[in-house]
Amino acid sequence: MSEMKIFVVEEEDKGTRLDQYLVKQLDLTRTRVQNLIKENNIKVNNEKTEVAYKIEPNDSVRVYIPEVVEKDIEAEDIKLDIVYQDGDIAIINKYSGMVVHPAHGHYSGTLVNAILFQIKDLSGINGEMRPGIVHRLDKDTSGLIIVAKNDKAHTKLTEMFKNKEIKKTYLAIVKGKVSKETGRIETNIGRDEKDRKKMSVSRDEKKGKLAITTYKVIDSNERYSLLDVNIETGRTHQIRVHMKHIGYPILGDIVYGRPDNKIMRQMLHAYKLEFKHPITSEEMVLEAQLPKDFVEALGYAQLQY
Repeated sequence: MSEMKIFVVEEEDKGTRLDQYLVKQLDLTRTRVQNLIKENNIKVNNEKTEVAYKIEPNDSVRVYIPEVVEKDIEAEDIKLDIVYQDGDIAIINKYSGMVVHPAHGHYSGTLVNAILFQIKDLSGINGEMRPGIVHRLDKDTSGLIIVAKNDKAHTKLTEMFKNKEIKKTYLAIVKGKVSKETGRIETNIGRDEKDRKKMSVSRDEKKGKLAITTYKVIDSNERYSLLDVNIETGRTHQIRVHMKHIGYPILGDIVYGRPDNKIMRQMLHAYKLEFKHPITSEEMVLEAQLPKDFVEALGYAQLQY
């Protein structure tokens, strides 16, 4: 559904760039705001404007956000590592580099395209763009993801995630020797005010959402550490943001750390899921094999698992 919003600039925002001002007002990335301006969907005082326009007090900023037209998503014959499957759920070991569901710029090659081909019955609760998808992993994070094959299973799994009844455990290779054998990180996480594509720890309790991460050290040396990580909440980029926050960014994470010439993606792998089956209540414990690049990264970092 399209939206129309109007803002009147306050004195305190005088001189702010238009795109920066609107990023604070809208739950949109800076790139999305800039594109709306370039497409003449944003006007100031009913006139066309520029991205870098410096707003003035009492300026009337009119924003038209057009409806996003969803494309038909096609089934694609893409290889999947299906760890478990029954009539209600499937557990997939997602490869790194694979986007979970279609979105702007990614309508092909996603996990959804693959499961539409490999798994015929899927929950329709999340619509055509996200059939069966109950939770997600970042594009460059590998590991286990649950897919619902019917609406009953989907509804129950959503409730279980909300009630923290599904335990997700990750392996993470981080830079630096982690000083504490175990740790708990509890902060608010929200959109980074300077870069809306990133997340950051918010020291303002009124901003962001509570995020809780616990970890224990499996192995370490002076340069790297291998961690077993649990998340009690599921915030966007949570582990990556929290590891950066405590001074141990994930190896290969070019967004929250520094690039490494030998490592091509963030070394984060969702290797274990523990939960009760949403229909049968059977205790489920599933583990994913380590991908080849993660094993190679362990060797590079001289860590043992």
